[in-house]
Amino acid sequence: MSESKGMSLSARIFLGMILGAIVGLVLNYLETPQWSEVWLLDGIFLVVGSIFISLLKMLVVPLVFVSIVCGSSALSDPKALGRVGGKAIGLYLLTTGIAVALALSAAAIFKPGVGANPTATVDATISEGKPFAQVLIDMVPTNPVAAMSDANMLPIIIFSILLGVAITLSGKTGNRVSAWFNDINAVIMKLVTIVMKISPYGVFALIANLAATSNTSDFLAVGRYILLVFAVLFLHALVVYPTLLATLGRLNPKIFLWKMRAAMMFAFSTASSNATIPVTMESVQERLGVSNKVSSFTIPLGATINMDGTAIMQGIATGFIAQFYGIDLSLTQYLMVVLMVIMASIGTAGVPSVGLVVLAGVLTQVGLPAEGIALILGVDRILDMTRTAVNVTGDATVTSIVAVSENAIDMDVFNDPEAGLVFESSEKDNAPAAIEHA
Repeated sequence: MSESKGMSLSARIFLGMILGAIVGLVLNYLETPQWSEVWLLDGIFLVVGSIFISLLKMLVVPLVFVSIVCGSSALSDPKALGRVGGKAIGLYLLTTGIAVALALSAAAIFKPGVGANPTATVDATISEGKPFAQVLIDMVPTNPVAAMSDANMLPIIIFSILLGVAITLSGKTGNRVSAWFNDINAVIMKLVTIVMKISPYGVFALIANLAATSNTSDFLAVGRYILLVFAVLFLHALVVYPTLLATLGRLNPKIFLWKMRAAMMFAFSTASSNATIPVTMESVQERLGVSNKVSSFTIPLGATINMDGTAIMQGIATGFIAQFYGIDLSLTQYLMVVLMVIMASIGTAGVPSVGLVVLAGVLTQVGLPAEGIALILGVDRILDMTRTAVNVTGDATVTSIVAVSENAIDMDVFNDPEAGLVFESSEKDNAPAAIEHA
């Protein structure tokens, strides 16, 4: 798994998964000496895999805290949070809420993790959940430092949002603090990139240990998880968004989806909403006829806070991991997942696959083993590409609906099949080069 020039990080992660599965299956189904269990399964593989999981956990609190402070300080700009901003934020939170509700419902109905028989044991006892009213009360931290020390994510998110708002309202002093947080955010994102660069070795160790101690039913469960995530992503993109367009925007969903195909394909290829912003903005302006005064605000905003695809992955993954290990979640814990995913969406936009880091915090919050991430880490790249395309489609959907409500869309351009074709035909030549992602 050397970092050759011709092999991308995603390819190395996939290679690590394949090699780990092969090594693990050999150890599982062939007669291997006793030393392999001592030195490999309970030695090297366990140590490397556990360290990688610890690195993911290490990133959760600083990543969420700093990212949400940066995001909320930008969102709290009084000039930006006017009528257009209020509509856009409300719609983005609505679609994210629908996404995570669909994901949790799908996981509860189709039960992708049920039937697995993991030989690795985890503590399946979860302390009795608090009443939901108490969960809401505890969202406001009495001691933010203690909340960070305990990785108690909901209070951290609330404190981060409030601190971001205070920074924006503090004038020049707030500008200096905001610049400092943005610098820290850039450093933390680089740290995330560093951790993800060693992920092929972590994936190899985790998958090797998993394959060596698992059975066929475990792999079938992961396959069901993949299919269910794809199904809900397509449901959200092809049913939820078109329904909102038709009911709230009185727009033709077929025309919308056809004209947004360039942006969706670019998002799929780069797995980055941020890298796709120029293509998305050109698509909604030139192909759909949305005014620049709306799209220039709502598209970057959506790339920051609209994480419907990530919400779907986290919702299904939470249910899948709970079912895989035979752990029952209470209604309160499911509601906590919904709240965490919606609010944390503000802080999960900077780096592709960072949703996996936030997922570690979600799992910890509801008492599930973060080691369960090993089950889905190796197959996450293709899911990441698909959910990014869903995110971008959601950005354009909300932008179009807001533009209609503000009378800031040219319906002649929207209905003209030839509008913007010059842009679309040259998109490949003008698009920025794809970024290497985790």
